[in-house]
Amino acid sequence: MRVTQSMLSSNMLRNLSNSYNKMGKLQEQIATGKKVNRPSDDPVSVMKGLGYRMQVDKVHQFQRNIGEVHNWLDNTDDALDHVGSALHRANELVVSGSTDTMTADDREKLVEELKQLQNQIRDLANTKVGNKYIFSGTKTNTPLFEDGVYQGDDPDNPGFGSTVEIEVFDGVTLDVNTSGEIFKDVDTVFNDIIAGLEDDTINGQEEFDKAIGEIQGSLDSVLAVRADVGARQNRVEMMTERLASLEVTSVKQMSDNEDVDFEKVIIEMITEESIHRAALSVGARIIQPSLVDFLR
Repeated sequence: MRVTQSMLSSNMLRNLSNSYNKMGKLQEQIATGKKVNRPSDDPVSVMKGLGYRMQVDKVHQFQRNIGEVHNWLDNTDDALDHVGSALHRANELVVSGSTDTMTADDREKLVEELKQLQNQIRDLANTKVGNKYIFSGTKTNTPLFEDGVYQGDDPDNPGFGSTVEIEVFDGVTLDVNTSGEIFKDVDTVFNDIIAGLEDDTINGQEEFDKAIGEIQGSLDSVLAVRADVGARQNRVEMMTERLASLEVTSVKQMSDNEDVDFEKVIIEMITEESIHRAALSVGARIIQPSLVDFLR
């Protein structure tokens, strides 16, 4: 086959164009840090990348959910801690009032402080996380106590005893709320004690011992609820660690699939550039001579 000058020129230009395309692709990878910048570059890697990215996004969403769970449980534990402190103070008051030296004026002051403690506990029952009441079950827009009245027994407001669940992993949900029944029971104890003191029915040591026993029972109930909250917090910590490990694995898989090895790509770029320069040099030597040059 006869090789003409135009064939040499066409081949040289085609090879130079291919070389430019290779260098352009390598330069784009270095600039973006990604192996694949469009689906046509590698459809298989693109499909895998979509799956890996969905997994990473899902892990990040679960981590945000875990943060919300932490928020609910931490605020629940803090509120119950303050309830326990209020009950301890109530116990001190009742114990001090059980002496024979307590006057009517002392009894009145004791009742007033007990009422303040009761109101404080009602305020704690209406603790909010963001704009949600955490002790109101699924009725998160409604306070547990309104005007000093417990709303959980209202048949027109179902949902106070319902469980609030947040998904923290595929198919795994955690209960984040605590029943407001504990506040109802504590409020009832305060009502009984205050009513007894105001009606002068608690006159003997036996009646005061009964009041002390009721307060102690409430303290035990609060401790039991806090123990349950603590157990859930421990589980959340384990889920947090699990999600952190999964995030590292998922991000690594996505990186291995998408991100370039800069050292490798730079070496390829330098190699391709050297080849391109050599092709230009050889092409110039081939194309430069013509028939006219030999006829001079």
